[in-house]
Amino acid sequence: MPRPDGSCPDTCNVLLVGGGGREHALAWAMKQSPKLGRLWLTHASNAGLNALGEACPHGWDTSNIFQLQRWCERESIHLVVVGPEGPLAEGIVDALEEVGCAVFGPCRAAAQLEADKAFAKEIMRQASVPTADTRTFTDANSARRYALRGIDDELAAAGLEEDAGALRKFLASNDDRGAVPFPKLSEPIQSLLEAHDERCVVKAAGLAAGKGVIICSNAMETLEAIDHIMDDRAFGDAGASLLIEEFLEGQELSVLALVDGQTIWILDPCQDHKQVGEGDTGPNTGGMGAYCPTPLLELDLLERIEQDIMLPTIDALRRDGIEYRGVLYAGLMLTPAGPKVLEFNCRFGDPECQPLMARFRGDMVEVLWATATGRLHEVQFSFAEESACCVVMCSKGYPGACEHGFEISGLDAFEGRDDVLIFHAGTDLGEDGAVRTAGGRVLGVTALGTDLASARDAANTACESVQFAGAFWRRDIGHRVLPSIAPATS
Repeated sequence: MPRPDGSCPDTCNVLLVGGGGREHALAWAMKQSPKLGRLWLTHASNAGLNALGEACPHGWDTSNIFQLQRWCERESIHLVVVGPEGPLAEGIVDALEEVGCAVFGPCRAAAQLEADKAFAKEIMRQASVPTADTRTFTDANSARRYALRGIDDELAAAGLEEDAGALRKFLASNDDRGAVPFPKLSEPIQSLLEAHDERCVVKAAGLAAGKGVIICSNAMETLEAIDHIMDDRAFGDAGASLLIEEFLEGQELSVLALVDGQTIWILDPCQDHKQVGEGDTGPNTGGMGAYCPTPLLELDLLERIEQDIMLPTIDALRRDGIEYRGVLYAGLMLTPAGPKVLEFNCRFGDPECQPLMARFRGDMVEVLWATATGRLHEVQFSFAEESACCVVMCSKGYPGACEHGFEISGLDAFEGRDDVLIFHAGTDLGEDGAVRTAGGRVLGVTALGTDLASARDAANTACESVQFAGAFWRRDIGHRVLPSIAPATS
């Protein structure tokens, strides 16, 4: 258990929760530390993680908290590092701190900043943090009425009064219980709504693995997004409520900070690429690639983000009696009016974590321990001058349904290299010992270079050397700041 004086044990036993590319990157960074004792894994089935640690017999499940607590005591787990958002929202930090573990990650109350977008918006309002104008809805009909506000005049101008009778009756009602149902729309009305240009963003309020955000170009698409999230429950209970936000234009960036309750340390900013297709086309994913650092943020603007966004958010939580420890990740849009918050996450981004870890210089175990125990001011670390680019190799069909179980070849060529790192996301080991695909996002191929262009070239070249059936990836990571390149042919 943690030493009474709070210092990191010379031999620190760590439990790592999570099994994706982010967790593999964290495990790889911790393995460089002379203070790492035994590394235990909740998801040792990941082929990359499997090579770095031992399998914990108890994964995180709210039904087995007691068993996990007793196991941590029995194995003298000093530090627990929580990767994904789900366990944070369910209270794993609170549960394991009860038995004396130092836990890297925010408590359940603080993790609502990511788990509940409506809560996050209220915190931002209290803190005067710049963000998109937003309305929150707990029923589909209220959301539909909002999406169709002001449509009456257009219906009249188009001579659609006869077609629009049922729709007008619905819009005039204030009943959210469905007594006045949303009518089936005629083709002329659908065409009118498709021509009603008003871009907005519709978001599931809960956790949706990074996929619960739909960008809409017109009123018809907004209605379809509401149906998809609330009626079809495409994202499960995450869609029990939704947000409709103004569409912000500009460059999207990720700014992450380590927070120990008092001290905040801003990390080098990254740029993620969420859409599946090159040129930022197609549906959102968990992330197709990221690079670090980005030239889009000068030091003065980064300091402004710290002062106007990160610190006020932490202070607002503290005023509500919530101490924040762990990673605070602000997804930002650089608008003409300045940076505005799109969302907060309460953990390292995936894939942002991969290029960050590739460039990290220091003792990762000490840094995670210091963050978890309120001693961040006592440690030092830095990032390499080089650029890092992570390209995510995916299974055919992602972000939809994918076939798994295909053997992956070409990984051996990168063992022992420090300029190209292969972080496993959706992989496992077959009975024959071969590494196989086991998810939509399979590998995070991360390369270092003297600049972003050379790092991206190295990552793309490495992707061509790694093969599995149906593999595809975006070759244009960093395209917003680099010249365009030829489309992928894989």
